[in-house]
Parts: sequence; structure tokens; C-alpha cells
Amino acid sequence: MFDAINDQLAQLRIVPVVVLNDAQGADPLGEALVAGGLPCAEVTFRTDAARASIKTLAKRGDLLVGAGTVLSADQVKQAQDAGARFVVSPGFNPKTVRACLDAGLPIFPGVSNPTDIEMALDMGLDTVKFFPAEAFGGVKTLKAIAGPYKRVRFVPTGGIGAGNLLDYLSFEPVLACGGSWMVKAELIDAGDFDRVTALTREAVALAASV
Repeated sequence: MFDAINDQLAQLRIVPVVVLNDAQGADPLGEALVAGGLPCAEVTFRTDAARASIKTLAKRGDLLVGAGTVLSADQVKQAQDAGARFVVSPGFNPKTVRACLDAGLPIFPGVSNPTDIEMALDMGLDTVKFFPAEAFGGVKTLKAIAGPYKRVRFVPTGGIGAGNLLDYLSFEPVLACGGSWMVKAELIDAGDFDRVTALTREAVALAASV
């Protein structure tokens, strides 16, 4: 299962990181992402609408849906019950990671230094989230910490947008990048899904140029 998710992310190259304040926006958001050529969404557990939003998106059947900002084993269960196919966490919490592994649910825990990476490797993980990417020095830092770990793949997230996306995707250990510039909360809240589609289409074209 882990390899299958990794393969899909490697093809997509971008993971839209979504904050939904109202689950009613989930289905039109899914429609906009699919129309833009990026059938994927990481719905963050930053709002009370997260679980219902994941459930709505997962039911569509045309999206790879994950749960982000997962901070506990309880949220892991909520995410899986709602239909999430992968989990992303901002840091490395062994209890959260273990809950995912026990459930057979792929997880990409956040790392920002070699110690974090080695903790992930010790639990059998070889794909991690580099977060917060830009705040921790961007591609330069990522290249430095990735050096000793030749089999580790990264999903950088945090401060990534159209202006620096290619810098990350051009670095071979990067599997995909997480970003929210095409799914900004204000666009979703305003119901401007045509703009979401346009930005998504632009992001897909940009990623394809690597």
C-alpha cells in the first residue's frame, strides 16, 4: 500500500494542502482539482470540518485523499474511518506513526533534521515530509540533510509556491511537494472554484516542465 501511494504522489508531483472551514465546500473543491488535472487533496485537521470533508472527497472515487495535520492516534482513526488513504503530520510523533503503521495506513511524518529522519528510518519509513521547508532553509538545507540518507524520499511542504516549486522538484530525492497556493482558504470560502481550477492547471503545467 505504501508503494502504491508513493507511486501516485510521484506521478502527481504536487499535493494540495487544504483547509476547509465548511464541509459543503469539499465536493466543489474536488471537482475543481480534478478539472485542473490534479486529483489529490490533503485535508488538514485544522478545522472541525476536516473529517466530514475527507469523507465527502473520498466518496467521489476520483481523488487521492489524505489527512493532514494529524496529531494523535485518535485523529488517525478518524481519518481512516472517513476514507483517507494516507496521513501527513507536522512532526514526528511515535504514537501517531505507530497508529498508522498498525492500521496499514501510509504516513508521511514531518522532519527537519537528521535525528528526525533516523527516527523515521527506525520505524521502517523511507518517505517523509520536510517541514516547514522554506523556514528551515529551503532546498539548500534539504540537500544538506538528505545527503547521508540515499534511500529517503521527501515531500517538502511549507512556503512552497509557483515561484520556487521547480527548485524542489528538480532535486531527485523529492517525491512531491505540498502546497496551498492553488487552494487558498479564501478562494474556497468565497466559492471561487474556477480560480482554484485555473491555479491548479497552472501548477500542473509547471510541475510537468521539470
